[in-house]
Amino acid sequence: MKKAKNSLYLILVFTIMSCSKKQEPLKVEVYETSASGNQLTQITKFPSIENSDTIKIIPSETFQKITGIGGSFTESSASLLNRLSKENKDKIIEAYFGESGARYSLTRTHIASCDFSLTNYTYAPDEGDTELKNFSIDEDRDDLIPMIKDAMAVSKEGFGIVASPWTSPPWMKDNKAYVGGKLLPEYYESFALYFSKYLDAYKAEGIDIWGLTPVNEPHGNGNNWESMHFTPEEETDFVQNHLGPKLEADGYSNVNILGYDQNRAGIKEWVDEMYKDEASSKYFAGLAVHWYESTYDYFPEDLQYAHNKAPNKYLIETEGCVDSEIPKWKDDAWYWSKESTDWGWDWASEKDKHLHPKYAPVNRYARDIIGCLNNWVDGWIDWNMVLDKQGGPNWFKNWCVAPVIVDPDNDEVYFTPIYYTMAHFSRYIRPNAMIIGVEKTDDSLMVTAAKNPDGSIAVVVFNEGVIAKEFVLNLGDNSINIKISEQAIQTIVIPTN
Repeated sequence: MKKAKNSLYLILVFTIMSCSKKQEPLKVEVYETSASGNQLTQITKFPSIENSDTIKIIPSETFQKITGIGGSFTESSASLLNRLSKENKDKIIEAYFGESGARYSLTRTHIASCDFSLTNYTYAPDEGDTELKNFSIDEDRDDLIPMIKDAMAVSKEGFGIVASPWTSPPWMKDNKAYVGGKLLPEYYESFALYFSKYLDAYKAEGIDIWGLTPVNEPHGNGNNWESMHFTPEEETDFVQNHLGPKLEADGYSNVNILGYDQNRAGIKEWVDEMYKDEASSKYFAGLAVHWYESTYDYFPEDLQYAHNKAPNKYLIETEGCVDSEIPKWKDDAWYWSKESTDWGWDWASEKDKHLHPKYAPVNRYARDIIGCLNNWVDGWIDWNMVLDKQGGPNWFKNWCVAPVIVDPDNDEVYFTPIYYTMAHFSRYIRPNAMIIGVEKTDDSLMVTAAKNPDGSIAVVVFNEGVIAKEFVLNLGDNSINIKISEQAIQTIVIPTN
């Protein structure tokens, strides 16, 4: 009889303990953008039926610290803003940098001209002016500098700027041209001075530059628009023995030099040289990469290789866009459909053509950003913030798509689905957030999660499929049932306790 009483007592204790561990509802805010029409729309209805699929957030597993997420200031974008009414110009700046908008925190701009400029220009046009006595940023004063200052005025927390030249002044190169060619070794010191002068000039305008890359796309671009070729050995020599020491001597050792600045399949040969030893890596703060190698592959193994080679250095995606396309005007469906092609559709070699099928622009952005954040990338920068209905202006007619398209002649603005896709990350994953662990049972969903400095957690879920999905979101002893629409991206914000 005594044994039976003890057994009953143990059952009661176990029952009470089980009840006390019952999961509490998880408090969340959910925002969704979808092919069905949601645009960062807050979701307030949650399914009541328990689901078998789960997404588990693991804050104790931490990875990289986020530097920032944003887009680029170009002369093309800035010139278009100048052609709009003040109301629409302010609307776009607020949408990107204001508290009610995407809150971009990391940006990029070009040093002198690029393809998304109105003309070719350099800050040092006088051949033989090795001391750069006639250096001038006057070309930027009408559009580029005002756009940056307008953004600074509305950005509450501020943002970093990575600046990249597409080429040195042509007279410093072996072909004396804006397009192609190599920097002559006798001008390495002058080109290093060119960067220092640029930092001085922008600082005088009240604009501090967070980072630099020695050149955009050192492999070139097929000799189409501004470019200058470096091998990994040449760029490392330039940074190690010229640019790094010059910036240090001139008081700019805090400016972060990011090497490479081109596609991910070339990462290994570059980091092997950049980080070869202590001397070669001293002045490199990190690596910059682009996404144009494929419309669907984000090259996780290459990103992991870069991280493992230098775990304490930055790994930043500095450029990506829907290229070789004329934007579709006020046609949201196109951005969700696999209709878009890129340069590789026509021009990739036969062995690489499989990397460039037709794709949906939203899918490409969401997949790439999540894939990057889950593979040690700490910053992600889109290309042009604003383009016109042609995909320009672009002096080479290299048409591309931007998150915001404008018709300056009629003073109209179109926020494409790409804008909202970018905002799902930039608005809710803030600088110094830590990427944290995630476990999921549905492999068709892509998921990343970050814990912000204020303690809040942002979970971004992407459902590329044509069927809505339901899942249980778990955090510790708390959970909630959530439904994500078909062809949709969600940001789930778990507020600070």
